[in-house]
Amino acid sequence: MRVVLPSPLFSYSGGQHELDGTGESIAQLLQFLESRYAGMRHRIVDEQDRIRPHIRFFVNGNGITRLDHRLQADDEVIIVAALSGG
Repeated sequence: MRVVLPSPLFSYSGGQHELDGTGESIAQLLQFLESRYAGMRHRIVDEQDRIRPHIRFFVNGNGITRLDHRLQADDEVIIVAALSGG
Protein backbone atom coordinates (compact mmCIF):
# COMPACT_ATOMS: atom_id res chain seq x y z
CA MET A 1 0.00 0.00 0.00
CA ARG A 2 1.04 3.58 -0.50
CA VAL A 3 1.80 5.56 2.66
CA VAL A 4 2.15 9.35 2.50
CA LEU A 5 3.99 10.99 5.40
CA PRO A 6 3.84 14.51 6.82
CA SER A 7 7.07 16.51 6.79
CA PRO A 8 7.70 16.11 10.58
CA LEU A 9 8.31 12.38 9.93
CA PHE A 10 10.76 12.85 7.05
CA SER A 11 13.72 12.63 9.43
CA TYR A 12 12.68 9.04 10.24
CA SER A 13 12.11 8.03 6.62
CA GLY A 14 15.37 9.40 5.28
CA GLY A 15 13.56 12.31 3.67
CA GLN A 16 11.06 10.16 1.80
CA HIS A 17 7.55 11.59 1.41
CA GLU A 18 5.98 8.33 0.19
CA LEU A 19 6.64 4.80 1.37
CA ASP A 20 5.45 1.32 0.53
CA GLY A 21 3.77 -0.34 3.50
CA THR A 22 2.00 -3.50 4.50
CA GLY A 23 -0.38 -4.61 7.24
CA GLU A 24 -3.96 -5.70 7.77
CA SER A 25 -4.69 -2.74 10.08
CA ILE A 26 -3.30 0.68 10.93
CA ALA A 27 -1.64 -0.89 13.99
CA GLN A 28 0.11 -3.51 11.85
CA LEU A 29 1.12 -0.88 9.31
CA LEU A 30 2.72 1.15 12.12
CA GLN A 31 4.58 -1.95 13.33
CA PHE A 32 5.86 -2.50 9.80
CA LEU A 33 6.99 1.13 9.50
CA GLU A 34 8.68 0.99 12.90
CA SER A 35 10.63 -2.11 11.84
CA ARG A 36 12.09 -0.14 8.93
CA TYR A 37 12.14 3.40 10.32
CA ALA A 38 12.96 3.18 14.03
CA GLY A 39 11.28 5.79 16.22
CA MET A 40 8.50 6.68 13.78
CA ARG A 41 5.70 4.86 15.65
CA HIS A 42 6.37 6.77 18.88
CA ARG A 43 5.75 10.04 17.02
CA ILE A 44 2.35 8.77 15.88
CA VAL A 45 1.10 6.71 18.85
CA ASP A 46 1.48 7.56 22.55
CA GLU A 47 2.46 5.34 25.50
CA GLN A 48 -1.20 4.30 26.01
CA ASP A 49 -1.32 3.03 22.41
CA ARG A 50 -3.57 5.88 21.26
CA ILE A 51 -3.15 8.02 18.19
CA ARG A 52 -1.54 11.29 19.26
CA PRO A 53 -3.97 14.26 19.23
CA HIS A 54 -2.13 16.10 16.46
CA ILE A 55 -2.05 13.09 14.09
CA ARG A 56 -4.79 12.21 11.61
CA PHE A 57 -5.09 9.22 9.28
CA PHE A 58 -6.91 9.16 5.96
CA VAL A 59 -7.45 5.86 4.16
CA ASN A 60 -8.51 6.31 0.54
CA GLY A 61 -9.64 9.84 1.45
CA ASN A 62 -11.71 8.84 4.49
CA GLY A 63 -10.70 10.00 7.97
CA ILE A 64 -10.20 7.18 10.45
CA THR A 65 -9.61 7.28 14.19
CA ARG A 66 -8.91 3.69 15.21
CA LEU A 67 -5.70 1.66 15.11
CA ASP A 68 -7.72 -1.49 14.36
CA HIS A 69 -9.11 0.00 11.12
CA ARG A 70 -8.76 -2.74 8.47
CA LEU A 71 -6.53 -2.14 5.46
CA GLN A 72 -6.25 -3.64 1.99
CA ALA A 73 -3.05 -4.03 -0.04
CA ASP A 74 -4.14 -1.39 -2.58
CA ASP A 75 -5.12 1.28 0.00
CA GLU A 76 -3.58 4.72 0.18
CA VAL A 77 -2.86 5.80 3.76
CA ILE A 78 -2.12 9.48 4.34
CA ILE A 79 -0.77 10.53 7.72
CA VAL A 80 -1.31 14.20 8.55
CA ALA A 81 0.30 16.14 11.39
CA ALA A 82 -1.67 19.19 12.55
CA LEU A 83 0.14 22.49 12.81
CA SER A 84 -0.14 24.67 15.85
CA GLY A 85 1.03 28.08 16.75
CA GLY A 86 -0.16 31.51 17.62
